[in-house]
Amino acid sequence: MAGNDKNPAGSRYDRLTRNLYRSGGYVFAAKAEDIARQHGISRVARLASNENPWPPSAAAVREGCEALKGANRYPDESMATLTGALARFHGDYCFVTGVGMDGVIETVIRTLVSPGDRVAVSVPTFSFYRLAALAQAAEVVEIPREPDFPVNTGLFIDQARDAKVSFLCSPNNPTGTVTPAEEVREILSGISGILFLDNAYVEFSDSDYLPLMKEFDNLVIGRTMSKAFALAGARVGYAVVPGWLVPFYQRAATPFTLNTVSASAAAGALEDRAGMERYVAYVREWRKRFREECALPSCPSGANFVMFDTAPATGDEMVRLLAEKGVIVRSCASFPGLPDRYIRVSVGDEWENELFLSAITGICRSRA
Repeated sequence: MAGNDKNPAGSRYDRLTRNLYRSGGYVFAAKAEDIARQHGISRVARLASNENPWPPSAAAVREGCEALKGANRYPDESMATLTGALARFHGDYCFVTGVGMDGVIETVIRTLVSPGDRVAVSVPTFSFYRLAALAQAAEVVEIPREPDFPVNTGLFIDQARDAKVSFLCSPNNPTGTVTPAEEVREILSGISGILFLDNAYVEFSDSDYLPLMKEFDNLVIGRTMSKAFALAGARVGYAVVPGWLVPFYQRAATPFTLNTVSASAAAGALEDRAGMERYVAYVREWRKRFREECALPSCPSGANFVMFDTAPATGDEMVRLLAEKGVIVRSCASFPGLPDRYIRVSVGDEWENELFLSAITGICRSRA
């Protein structure tokens, strides 16, 4: 039957697919199971996806399990339990939610961007900003960072001045670069559109951008529960937004996207600030060790990962060599604006981190 055709390319349905999706798309990290099977390894270090290796807090598990009892009902569309928990954690701000940071990004773009509008992106960075903007038929302008990856604020303002939405990630994925709050303030003062400041990794840095919300009504700060709060599988994203944006965002959002179980688990996780802070301290310790003990040059990082320069080897080659030793890391070749000579290594569990350091030391010595 035609409905069972799993490979319609070249079929009569092929012409119905948008050109945008005929190739490309988001590039995922290699699966641990595939690497283990390929190399006959029983246990693989998963250091490619910036995941928290620690399980969710007891409060998150308790609240999520309790909410599951009522999963026969649709969730509260206002997400009042979660937004209330966010207000208790962060302070008196306006919050919106989504299915992961990706869902928040998509909804912000859908709310603000019409076909042909300009969207500016500071690169190299997370590829999904560009993908989501192109899906809305926006004109995407990529603004290069300096060679060692700080933002050139003058260039950013010049290129993003008239953009409807601009994206800046700090700490940046995959470089780990932190943009000082004063530079973000300068950018906000110089552009006419919205700045979406992606703070997915901000808990691991010393930066606090929330005070800027009191100064500017064109700032959206995206956040996630996936990293510091160990809820990557629950897919909970949120943003701190100016009050004027809330009703428009809610109209543009897909109904009932964030489910009750995930939202309740996130509210529970926010109760355990001390547990989150213990994990952040652990990441900082290992991030320092990565940079000190690995022979490869690295970039200063304010995130839960470190980016290493693998030259003269390519990033893809180093990923393969590490995979043979049971360590999965991320090649940065798919990130816009980066040559294929970088890998991104997440801070994992202790045994995973030790295995990476041992493996990379052996590889570097063998190639010296």
